[in-house]
Amino acid sequence: MTLAPLRRIVACLLGVVLWTAAASAEPRHGIAMHGEPALPADFAHLPYADPSAPKGGRIVFGVQGTFDTLNTFSVRGIAAQGIVPPLGLVTQGLMARSYDEPFSLYGLVAESIETPDDRSWVQFRINPRARFSDGAPVTSADVLFSWDLLKTKGKPNFRNWYGKVTKAEAPDPHTVRFDLGGPGDRELPLILALMPVLPRHATDAARFEETNLTPPVGSGPYVIAEVRPGDSITFRRNPDYWAKDLPISRGLYNAQEIRFDYFRDANTLFEAFKGGLYDVRTEDSPTRWTTGYDFPAANEGRVLRDPIPIRTPRGMNAFVFNTRRPIFADIRVREALGLLFDFDWVNRNLFQGLYARTTSFFEGSDLASTGRAPTQRERDLLAPFASSLRPDILEGRWKPAAADGSGRDRELARQALALLGEAGWRLKDGALRNAAGEPFAVEFLAASRVQERLALNYGQALQRIGITLKVRLVDDVQYWRRLSAFDFDMIQFAWGASPSPGNEQYGRWSARAADRQGSLNYAGARDPAIEAMIDAMLAARSREDFVSATRALDRVLLSGFYVVPLFNQPEQWIARSAAVKRPERTSLFGFQPETLWRIAP
Repeated sequence: MTLAPLRRIVACLLGVVLWTAAASAEPRHGIAMHGEPALPADFAHLPYADPSAPKGGRIVFGVQGTFDTLNTFSVRGIAAQGIVPPLGLVTQGLMARSYDEPFSLYGLVAESIETPDDRSWVQFRINPRARFSDGAPVTSADVLFSWDLLKTKGKPNFRNWYGKVTKAEAPDPHTVRFDLGGPGDRELPLILALMPVLPRHATDAARFEETNLTPPVGSGPYVIAEVRPGDSITFRRNPDYWAKDLPISRGLYNAQEIRFDYFRDANTLFEAFKGGLYDVRTEDSPTRWTTGYDFPAANEGRVLRDPIPIRTPRGMNAFVFNTRRPIFADIRVREALGLLFDFDWVNRNLFQGLYARTTSFFEGSDLASTGRAPTQRERDLLAPFASSLRPDILEGRWKPAAADGSGRDRELARQALALLGEAGWRLKDGALRNAAGEPFAVEFLAASRVQERLALNYGQALQRIGITLKVRLVDDVQYWRRLSAFDFDMIQFAWGASPSPGNEQYGRWSARAADRQGSLNYAGARDPAIEAMIDAMLAARSREDFVSATRALDRVLLSGFYVVPLFNQPEQWIARSAAVKRPERTSLFGFQPETLWRIAP
């Protein structure tokens, strides 16, 4: 036999082997983004849940803002809290997340998952016991209905994720399979596993994009018992909840009733907590956390302060430039404005010195690039995009400018003016002006008094170099409507970060998201380097490659100067009624409200 035919035979055999590996898979109880899920198939309960927690009572949460719809899947309106995951009191996904692992899922509506090593397809087996709250069984037809409806009429993130599926089919009432168009996005099977399952028989597809106050039917542990539009929503435990004895649910959802009460502003919200009108509060004010809990209920032990260490990436809390506005199109302008935020002064005078400066989009984790030299894998990923990177950011030497703490650092002001001068802005008649004589004036859209105060302080620093920052405080409804339409110059926004960032990064930073109303790409970023790094994150098979790709993304985002990094909390600040208890152990992700229970008085 000649060499050429032998090579063809070997190639064919190798192709068969590879096809067989890609086509075969075994049903599993769980799945992890990288490696294996931590819990075995026979696990008894989640590590941070207490299966002996008593059932009953009512737990009330306070929320600042309002709501005008129970439709959580439309971009219209402001949806009530608690209905869908992560809390998922009414609507649940095929699988559920363990918050003690970076990104691992375990069976819920789907009792098992199958996917090959290359994750080119995924198949779910529906638990035959799964039921909606009206008693109807959950079937593969409901899953296909949910996928198609969310893909065509859901929020932008759903349309983006589920639109990647090339084929969906239901071989039988309890099996559903999605073909994913080949390997590449290794997170997509997990994204599909988290897909909310909607009842086909109780969902009006024709009006799916409209706001409404009709309580949805779901497969979750609660039903909506009462709705007071804009004021409160009450959930009551479903005594026939089909999954109450599953390991993924054991020790969770202990309260007989859960209620969310809404308050229009931060001060009213806090006063209501002091008066005992609600039970659990996530504190976001260092001043209140330090000095505000000197009231009778706290002094007498009826209210507890419960700081919980943060062990996950702290994300990016920042002033955000809307680069769709011509005034922010020049990167030198954005970098200059970042020099004028005096963190030390702000932290000392406004926040009791409790904050730490944020330097990365994945702050406080091994995913952060700041202070770290790039690996060879990072250099290889970034090599085609050298023009998108600042050398000091690539090498890990860059940090946000450290002012002298006086609130009026002259040296940084000089550096800012030099950059602005390079971009065509000059001081004239007490104002910074462009070549056409137009003044540098922008509006900051604020959603709270805390944001307003911080922006006003920042505006004083800008005013010293001739920039006018007008701060406009609006109510929640107007704020979110304007954000959805990208109708702002600057805002303060916080993008959270998990230990396993993935597809959500497209919704925050891709060019497609920049044009899609309702996305979280508030900065209007449109850099091919960003999308290439996200692609690399999703294609990574090992944790090592994933970390390299994420750090590379961090370097590209930092090099774009889309934001002025602000600060982060080292702890979650939770205050709660002493009658509300939580397990001694907290999850990797910290406080989880579904683990709470209430003791009898």
